[in-house]
Amino acid sequence: MADREKSSEGLQLSQEWLEAADCRAELLQHLKDQVPQIFCLRKELSPQEEEELMQRRLLHPLECFLFGEDPQEGLEKLNQGSASSQLCGRVFKEGETVYSCRDCAIDPTCVLCMDCFQDSVHKSHRYKMHASSGGGFCDCGDVEAWKIGPCCSKHDPGAAAAMVTDEAVLEPELYERAEKLFRVLLRYVTDFLVWEENFELSAELQPRIKDNAYFCVLYNDEHHSYDHVIYTLQRSVNCDQAEAQTHTTLIDKEGRRAVKRGTLRSCQQAKDLIRSNSEHISLQPLRVEILPATVMAHQTFALRLGSWFQKIIGYSVGFRQAFCQVALEPNADRDRPCLISRLMLHDARMYKGARKIVHELIFGSMLMDSEFKRLFAIEFTKHYKQLQKDFISDDHERSISITALSVQIFTVPTLARQLIEECNVIKVIVDTVLELLREHLDESNRFFFLGYNSDKFSRIQVIFHDLRYILISKPSVWTEELRGQFLEGFKIFLGFLKCMQGMEEVKRQLGQHIAVEPEWEAGFTLQIQLRHILAMFQDWCSSDDEIMLQAFKECHTALIECNNQPFHREATDFYMCKHILRARPYKVSQEPVSIHLPISRLLAGLYVLMWKTGAIERLDNPERYDFVQLAEHPLRCVVLAAQVTAEMWRRNGLSLVSQVYYYQDVKCRDEMYDKDIIMLQIAASKMDPNHFLLLILLRFELFEYFNGNCVSKDQDELTQWNRLTEEMLFLLIAIFGERYIPGISQVTKEDVTMREVVHLLCIEPMAHSTLVKSLPENENHETGLEAVIAKVATFRKPGVSGHGLYEVKKERLMDFNPFFYHYSRSQRSKAEESQKKRRAQESNDKALRPPVPPAFSPSFSRIVHLLCCDVFIHILRRILQRAAEDRSTHWTEAMIQRALHLIGQALMEEKTQLESSSVEDVTFNFSLKARAAVGSEQDKSLFLLLSKIKALPSLEAQKDLAKWLLQMFEIVKCLREKSSPTVSVSMDTTKPEESTQDKEKAERKRKAEAAKLHRQKIMAQMSAMQKNFIESNKMLYDNMPETGMQEEPVTSSESSAMEQRELCIAFGPLRGPTPAEREVLTCILCQEEQEVLPLAPAMVLTACVQRSTVLTQCRGRIPANKADGTGTYPLFMPPDLAVGTHTGSCGHVMHATCWQKYFEAVQNTTRNRLHAELIVDLENGEYLCPLCKSLCNTVVPLIPLEPLTFNYENAEIIGQHLTLPRWIQVLAARIKGLKSIMQDNDVQTDGGSGSSGTTGLFGDGQPDFRSILAYGVQESRKFSDGIAEMLVVCATTVHRVGLKTAPNELCPRVPLMAWNTCAFTIQAIENILQEEDKPLFGSLQNRQIAGLKAIVQFAASQRLKSSQGVIQKHFADMMGVLLPVLSRKNTPSVLDVDFFHLLVGLVLSMPSLYQEEGIDLQPSAVSSAFNNMYIFHLVTMAHILQVLLTATDFPAAGDGEETEEARSASELYTTVLQHTGRLVPDLSGGSVAQRVKAGIEPFLRCAALFFNCLTGVHPPEELFSASVTSPGQMEALCSYLALPFNIFQLFQDHRDAVSPMLQRWCGSPSITKALQGKIQTIRYPRRRNRLIELPEDYSALLNKASHFQCPKSTVDERKHPTLCLVCGAMLCSQSSCCLSQLDGEDVGACTAHAATCGAGVGMFLRIRECEIVLMASKTRGSTYPAPYLDDYGETDPHLGRGNPLHLCPERYRKLNQLWQQHCILEEIARSLEVVNVMFAFEWQLV
Repeated sequence: MADREKSSEGLQLSQEWLEAADCRAELLQHLKDQVPQIFCLRKELSPQEEEELMQRRLLHPLECFLFGEDPQEGLEKLNQGSASSQLCGRVFKEGETVYSCRDCAIDPTCVLCMDCFQDSVHKSHRYKMHASSGGGFCDCGDVEAWKIGPCCSKHDPGAAAAMVTDEAVLEPELYERAEKLFRVLLRYVTDFLVWEENFELSAELQPRIKDNAYFCVLYNDEHHSYDHVIYTLQRSVNCDQAEAQTHTTLIDKEGRRAVKRGTLRSCQQAKDLIRSNSEHISLQPLRVEILPATVMAHQTFALRLGSWFQKIIGYSVGFRQAFCQVALEPNADRDRPCLISRLMLHDARMYKGARKIVHELIFGSMLMDSEFKRLFAIEFTKHYKQLQKDFISDDHERSISITALSVQIFTVPTLARQLIEECNVIKVIVDTVLELLREHLDESNRFFFLGYNSDKFSRIQVIFHDLRYILISKPSVWTEELRGQFLEGFKIFLGFLKCMQGMEEVKRQLGQHIAVEPEWEAGFTLQIQLRHILAMFQDWCSSDDEIMLQAFKECHTALIECNNQPFHREATDFYMCKHILRARPYKVSQEPVSIHLPISRLLAGLYVLMWKTGAIERLDNPERYDFVQLAEHPLRCVVLAAQVTAEMWRRNGLSLVSQVYYYQDVKCRDEMYDKDIIMLQIAASKMDPNHFLLLILLRFELFEYFNGNCVSKDQDELTQWNRLTEEMLFLLIAIFGERYIPGISQVTKEDVTMREVVHLLCIEPMAHSTLVKSLPENENHETGLEAVIAKVATFRKPGVSGHGLYEVKKERLMDFNPFFYHYSRSQRSKAEESQKKRRAQESNDKALRPPVPPAFSPSFSRIVHLLCCDVFIHILRRILQRAAEDRSTHWTEAMIQRALHLIGQALMEEKTQLESSSVEDVTFNFSLKARAAVGSEQDKSLFLLLSKIKALPSLEAQKDLAKWLLQMFEIVKCLREKSSPTVSVSMDTTKPEESTQDKEKAERKRKAEAAKLHRQKIMAQMSAMQKNFIESNKMLYDNMPETGMQEEPVTSSESSAMEQRELCIAFGPLRGPTPAEREVLTCILCQEEQEVLPLAPAMVLTACVQRSTVLTQCRGRIPANKADGTGTYPLFMPPDLAVGTHTGSCGHVMHATCWQKYFEAVQNTTRNRLHAELIVDLENGEYLCPLCKSLCNTVVPLIPLEPLTFNYENAEIIGQHLTLPRWIQVLAARIKGLKSIMQDNDVQTDGGSGSSGTTGLFGDGQPDFRSILAYGVQESRKFSDGIAEMLVVCATTVHRVGLKTAPNELCPRVPLMAWNTCAFTIQAIENILQEEDKPLFGSLQNRQIAGLKAIVQFAASQRLKSSQGVIQKHFADMMGVLLPVLSRKNTPSVLDVDFFHLLVGLVLSMPSLYQEEGIDLQPSAVSSAFNNMYIFHLVTMAHILQVLLTATDFPAAGDGEETEEARSASELYTTVLQHTGRLVPDLSGGSVAQRVKAGIEPFLRCAALFFNCLTGVHPPEELFSASVTSPGQMEALCSYLALPFNIFQLFQDHRDAVSPMLQRWCGSPSITKALQGKIQTIRYPRRRNRLIELPEDYSALLNKASHFQCPKSTVDERKHPTLCLVCGAMLCSQSSCCLSQLDGEDVGACTAHAATCGAGVGMFLRIRECEIVLMASKTRGSTYPAPYLDDYGETDPHLGRGNPLHLCPERYRKLNQLWQQHCILEEIARSLEVVNVMFAFEWQLV
């Protein structure tokens, strides 16, 4: 009814508007009346009421006006005539995962949302994933963004056409109405979103009655922190902290908030207070405005209209077109921009919420339509400079700035070209940068960044991204317009580079160190930003010859115009080796020099590209280019780097060292160092080689040194000359040998990458990510590694830790160049060492020979003559002569190594030329000049000097290389002299090398044979000596068997096997012996040895006690501890094992006294350490093991096994009389008597009663109180005071931690907790062994065995330290479960108890029944054997019943005939069914027996471990070798635990005693309820807990996270979806919406979840960060690598690399073990110990 009324009202209103003469005025009149009534002016409404009123009174009438009828009907008609959009257009939220296809995306900015990616072809390609910074949208459906597969299956229209928009044309009337309505409303929205504080409402919207209601509105900024704003609000507007926090959170989220409502005066006061209070904290006051309530109401509605527009334009393409038309139509007033431009230009002054709405509107409208996108792009470019200026003065992040939309426009190839042609966008962008950086220009018009604002500068850098986007895909077709505009943009760009050319010059500091480090980061930041832009400009130029030639000329002109670093002196002649160079003197060490030469380097790049493309042929007048002048500045730069390496610029500080580092680093070298080398290669190819080398010597300031005119005794100066010579030779090696540049030689980009990879892998095997970081990236962030890696390297998969590594293939090692120019000094020495080591292993020859380089292109072929010119020979001769004369201060080994390398390069070049041409045609004559004598001095020839050097002891390391060079001289000589074919000569010359290798192999083989013969000879001699000894001592050997057998009579093999079998029984009359073992241990602190004895000083094991839910069957339910403990935990562990107490040890032993001293010292030192509380909790007694740094919180005393003499005869006699019924009677009598004594204790103290207790010793009479003692007693064990004290320490910790209670050693639950931790630890260990399918014995680590034995002995000794009355009471209460005669009102039924915990408790408390007044007694060995046997049998029978009562899934019966076991099983099951009143099903006894055995097996395994640690009786061999699934395991367990192989035999053997008990057990009311399904029961064997199953592909998890909705928040802002690996719950981590209270403190979702799911311990996977979070308490946690690896065997935290990830089962298994073995605390402590943090992370908020 209400809906119908609402519709009719809306239709009526809309009709009035349509018929009105001035529709706009009517609409605004309605808004003027209604908007203030709904928003802000009235008493605050709830959001739901406000939304409802807005829909009914405002939006519904507007929709009625739009459709001209009921909106629902209009929408249905519209849907029938329109098709779904081909574009996805989903706008990304911050943190949302997006995908890019490396194979198909046009550029890395082309991305898909999760849903589109999952349904696209790119899922099987090489994709990347990363978290969006927010603001972008999905490119699915945009054919310009993808090479193939532009659409996912959801957005595929079935046609190839993109962005088809004329499918859904609206009816003319509807379109007209839409345009009319949009025009009014969009203007209304724009007016209020661009509102300034001093604006007045227009006449149409002025309220009839002026109201003095105002709002004081506080805006968000990035200068003030949360705490600052909260503090200011509390001081200024009288609100409490909670209210101030709410205001601050909303201001941060939405951008503004009304913090006060009142009169204009009161709001003004609040504004002044806020500004003054905020100025105290920060220099900048908070932005506050006072707005009339009416304006506030209209602004609120304007925002809602923004969302409404989005909804409406989403209905139809026609609506979208109408909206775009209105938004972009020119204003009637030509001076005012269109509506969308007004919004853009006001963007920086809008608050966050308004910006988001406007940006989403633009995304949903103009960017979804190709034509309007073009028009919008033109508007955007028109206002680009102003928008960027506004952004730079704004303090908000770029993701919420309108400038971030540039990526959506400039990356579209067709649009980018149109913008170049129509708006010259390159010029616009570069002009913007120049204008913004103008303040940093000096008087020479060069940049000087001293005192720059880093925040502003980082914002300016973002503009370079836009230039990169424009250039990202070069045109395949050039139009004249495009050529002209591009070249104009290029000129402007050169103007920008001119401001960088020669900027920030440095001058060598002499005398004293520089006072202030000059600014250098800004210049290099610019260089890094320009790196790809420079490469892209060159790429664009290379695609068109005309552009290339024009660009080269412009670049050359620009370089000539640069006037930096001029010469101050006239040209002079320099003479050397009969060659004269006329050059202007210039010393880098004395004159200013700059490392920034972008124009020189751009020119070098363009020159090489001209040769590569062939455009050089069309270059006018190439002679006019003076390459000496062009190479001058790059040469100075190279010399500067050399002098810095030679430590000549030490006094200039670290800034210059850093600049030189980045100059050669992978981030910059492409457009810096590499281009300088190219420019020098260009000069070398154009100049006379002698002149070029003379220029090099001059600039390196070594001319006089090599001319023999320079002598010095100053050690520093000599060292500098040596280092400079090394660097100069290295430069020559690079100029001659570095030919892997397309254009300089015939190589491809792939060849270049392969060479880089080979040289990186020659340093050491590397991970894929390390290789990627070490290779230069192109503009698409690609290195080309994947295309070549398989050709040059083999992959070594990772293990459970670490990462996969690539190793270089052996056949690629021939390409290794020890002087590879991209190596740093450390890399070079590492690679050299690695390769020498490898060569030494393969052969004796360690020579690292120069590789054979590819041939130079014809234009660069003259470079080779450098190595055969006179000056070069002279340089080498001088260097080798100094070494030959052994003047140690005048040469270095590195210098000689470089010289030898150059000789090798020259000889290989000559050899190559001689092999490919006839001798007459070869002009390269290095070998001839090297052999030639200098004047009359024959011994000064290079060849002879080389021979001398070979013999020098100080150059032993270079001996192999010198030897190889002499061989090469001979080879070249043969090639020159002989007329025989070069092939045979080369074969002959390789023979000596091959023969030496063969000789070495033969020598090694001979030595190995000799060693083998020598060993055989010695063994034969020893064998003969042994035989001789036996012969001569024959009498002694003959007598040995007799002496060995004297004590026992000889028995047959059958009886000895039988006896051996009997010895492997843990208890009962045939109990095996406890082997006497003397245990001597060493204290890890004082290193003293001590034997473990009961009365010796205590020795302890480090241990960690923790609560655990690893075995729980009811995940998430943690029961509360009742104070009395009666009838509940800890007296009875429930069968679901909800929470246990685990005690683990690292197995390290200390004296108790040493531990106490260590613990005190740790407490004292740790208190003073920063954030030490994160690692160890001192209040709870935590410390790190001194040896292995494991986290511990107690110690367990080491107690040796009690030595035992077992009287088998006595046992046989007692066994005949002490049957199970008799034992039960004796036990009941003892318990009854003890109870009466405890009650009468206060009255009767003489203890003389009942002296006739022994009368019925073996008779059939009724047993009395002391009958139990008649079966054998002995004195209780005595312990030293140290052990007694440590027993208390350990028990108190177990009690405190296990029950989360205050320490109280007198609490009656202390012994219970000791028994419980013993039982639970055994169950946890058995669980691990079962999980790993390992044998029960023999497969545990030593530390686990030592810890387990210590815990069992500690638990067994606990009764000696507690009140015997308390222990006796616990025993009686526990026994009540088994013996109905002892049960009480609250005794649980057999279904409500974990029987292994009960077994441990009963066995360990039973000895307390033997306590007599004034005498400490305990049962004798025989009594204990019977007690343990009968307790175990009773518990086992009760557990069998437990299994039968809960079993439903019986296995299928076999076909074989029924065995005795099957019959007895069937009989028992029938009896149980009768007792419980159920029908007997048609089940075979075999299937019942099978089900029961499977159910009780874990219990039997735990019992075997327990009794082995308690008694020390050796278990049967089968339990050492048989895994869990082995067939003989059950029989071996039964044998060890004194059970019949047919376990159902127990019920028949003890029928008389058990039958009534069985009936009573089955008759419990709780069992009846459980069988009726009213109570949940646990089935056996219990479910084995593991970490949850994870998907193989990580994107499935990301998909799950993207659809995750926070249960407590509807706002779709960035979340941290976090998966609990223990139970699979998805949580909203690190978010204020999901904070909850835990122990009175605010904690995050993960901390709160870990408290219930894992008793405080948790393991979570943060999905968007791809990392594991380990948590151990509210304050402690650490991160751990996720078990997901990429194809290269590496993890990817925070999806930094974004490669596809797949689950590694081995690593997940390791995580599972970490959890199951209770090692999470240990792992956290270790990681926190390693990572010492300055600021503690608030783990409790995760």
